[in-house]
Amino acid sequence: MDIIKSQRQKEERATGLKQHFFTAQNRQEEETLIMAQDRSPTEEVMKLAAIALSLNVRLRSSDMPVDMQERALRYARSFLDDPSISSAPKHRPNPTLLARALKKEFDSVYGVAWHCVVGKSFGSFVTHSPGGFMYFSIDSLFIVLFKTEVKLVTELEPSSQIS
Repeated sequence: MDIIKSQRQKEERATGLKQHFFTAQNRQEEETLIMAQDRSPTEEVMKLAAIALSLNVRLRSSDMPVDMQERALRYARSFLDDPSISSAPKHRPNPTLLARALKKEFDSVYGVAWHCVVGKSFGSFVTHSPGGFMYFSIDSLFIVLFKTEVKLVTELEPSSQIS
């Protein structure tokens, strides 16, 4: 009985991911989901854990599909390892440059309204779109990456117009 219940819960989670991705406008996300369906969620999490370990990254919290998490981890690590981006003689990372680069990368790949905070000491409390939050650390830097919903305003509502 527990096996049937567990299988049903896995199917419900998978369906939730499908709905999230197939409503997305980005074709690449849909293709990634199709490829990921061949692997179990446990295999994907284990693969992500191995990637994080190999990159010397610590994943702290996430509400994001595994492929997006992997992209963020790899992008941030490669950015920090690139000596041409170094802002100081001792190769001290520039948190502002990393935040801007990671935000632009996710805006271009997954659509607009991504935000990124990078630093050694900060507090945050954010509201994010479902499937669009990640908190991780690399060396002594902590990174929060999240997406918010954007609604296009075409004209002012009558109550907000100035008389």
